[in-house]
Amino acid sequence: MIKLAARRILMTIPVMLLVALLVFSLLHLSPGDPAVVFAGDQATPEQIEQVRIRMGLDQPFLVQFGTWGWNLLNGDLGRSLVSNVPVVDLIAQRIEPTLSLTVLTLLWSVLAAVPLAVLAAWKQNSLIDRAVMLLGVAGFSVPIFVFAYCVIYIFSIELRWLPIQGYKPLSEGVGPWLRSLVLPAFALGTGYVALISRIGRAALVEILQQDYIRTARAKGANSRIVLFRHALKNAAVPIITIVGLGVGLLIGGAVVTETVFALPGIGRLTADAILRRDYPVIQGVVLLFSFSYMLINLLIDLLYPLFDPRIRY
Repeated sequence: MIKLAARRILMTIPVMLLVALLVFSLLHLSPGDPAVVFAGDQATPEQIEQVRIRMGLDQPFLVQFGTWGWNLLNGDLGRSLVSNVPVVDLIAQRIEPTLSLTVLTLLWSVLAAVPLAVLAAWKQNSLIDRAVMLLGVAGFSVPIFVFAYCVIYIFSIELRWLPIQGYKPLSEGVGPWLRSLVLPAFALGTGYVALISRIGRAALVEILQQDYIRTARAKGANSRIVLFRHALKNAAVPIITIVGLGVGLLIGGAVVTETVFALPGIGRLTADAILRRDYPVIQGVVLLFSFSYMLINLLIDLLYPLFDPRIRY
C-alpha cells in the first residue's frame, strides 16, 4: 500500500507542473496587460513601462515562469494587483466558507444519492425507479443559480426559515454556521446528487444481473444481505469514482453559489478577481482548485484496492 501511494504521488508531480504551466500561460496570453491594471487608468506610458519592469513582465516568458515557479515553491503566490495583499493571505481569509460549503455539500450529497441509487436499482422499472431518475435528470439539467434562487424564494422569502444571504463562521456557533450554509449546500449539491444517483443506479442494476447475485438468491440469502453486502460493495468502485470526478462540479458551482448567496469564500474571490483582471489572485485560486482536485482523485485511486482487492497498479 505504501509503494502504491508513493507511485501515485510521484505520478501527480508532472501533472501538477503541467497545470502550473497552463495556468501561467493562459493568463499571460489572454487579452489585457497586468501592468496597466496595476498602474491605473491615469498612468502615462512611461509609468506603465516602469511598472512592467518592476513586475518582471519585460522578461522572456520562460524566465517569468521560472521566477514564478520558484516563488511558488517557496509559498509565495504574489500580491494582488488591486489590494496589494499577498495572495496567500487572501486565500487564507476566504478558505473557511468554501471548505465548509464543500464538506457539507459532499456529506449530504453522498448520504442522499447512495440510498436513492440503491432504491432505484432495487425497484427497477417501477414507479419509484422512474421518479428517482426523473429527479436525477431535473437536478442535473437545472442550472445551479436557477435552483438557488428557487430555494431562496421558498425557504427564505416565503417560509422565512433560513437567511437569504451571508455567512456565519463556525466560531460563532454550530447553529448559526449551519443555518447560513443549509441553502447554499442544498443548491450546490442537487446536481451532484443527481449525478451520483444515476451512475450508482446504473452500476447496481448491472451487478444485480450477475450470476453470483442469482446464486445468492437461489441459496435463500436475505434480500438485504444480497443488496448491501454483495451488490452495493461491488458497486462502490464506480460510485466513488464519480464522487471524485464530480468534485469538479463542486469547484465550478462554488463560484456561482457563493456569488448568489454572498458567501465570502474563494469562489467569490475568484469572481471578483476575474472582473478586476487581478492575475496573481486568479493564478493562485486556479492552482489551489486544480491541486485540490488532483489530490482528491489521488485519494480516490488509493481507495480502490480497499473496495476491490483485484485492483492493482
